[in-house]
Amino acid sequence: MESFQRARSEEQREIRRRVILETAAAMLEEMPVGEVSLNELSRRVGLAKSNVLRYFESREAILLELLDHAWKQWMTDLPEQLSKGVGARVPLNERAEQFAAVLTDSLSGRRVLCDLLSSQAGVLEHNVSPEVAARYKRAAVANVDALATLARSYLPKLGDRAPELAAAMIMVIGAVWTHARPSKAMVTAYEADPDLAVLRMDFASSLRQVLATLTAGTLARASS
Repeated sequence: MESFQRARSEEQREIRRRVILETAAAMLEEMPVGEVSLNELSRRVGLAKSNVLRYFESREAILLELLDHAWKQWMTDLPEQLSKGVGARVPLNERAEQFAAVLTDSLSGRRVLCDLLSSQAGVLEHNVSPEVAARYKRAAVANVDALATLARSYLPKLGDRAPELAAAMIMVIGAVWTHARPSKAMVTAYEADPDLAVLRMDFASSLRQVLATLTAGTLARASS
C-alpha cells in the first residue's frame, strides 16, 4: 500500500481502489465468497473499514466488480478453447454436445468465477445501491451477449434464441456449483446412506449434462 495518509489526487484514489480489489481477489483465492468479510479486507489493506467504504459502498459492491472482471476474462479466453474443441463440420447435435463440453472444461480452474456466479443473485446483488446494481447489470448483459454471440457462431440455428440460452447457462453454472458443494452434514449423510448418495453431484459431469440438455432444447425450440 502507498504510504500517503489520505488519497488526495485521483491517481492516489485509483491506487487505493486497485489495492482494495486486488486484496479482495487474493482473499477469494483462499476462501469462499461467504467467508470474505469487510473487516478482514480492511485489516489486510491497512485501512479502517470506514475508509474502505469511501471507495466501495459495500462488500457486495467490491465482489460484483470482481465478478465482472472474472467473467470478462472468461469471455476473453473462451473463443480459443471453442475453436479447438468444436468441429465446424460435425453434425449439429454433436456440435451442440461439443459446445457444452468446452464450456464445462473452460471453467476448470475458475473456482472464483463459479463461486461468485453462485452468489450473484442471492447475495451479491443485495446491499448495493440502485446505481451499483444498474452498473453491474449492464456489464452482465454485455457478458451474456458475448456468450450468446459465441454460441450463435458455432450453432447458427439458435438464431434469436442465443441470448436466452446464454442467460440460462449462466444461471445453471451457479446453481450446479452450489449443489456440487454440499455442507459437511450433507456429506456425512451421503456417506452414511448410499440411497442418498445418488443425489450427490459432481460439478463437471453434472454441468456438462445440463448444458448439453439446455443447448439441445433451445435448438429444438428455435427450429419449431
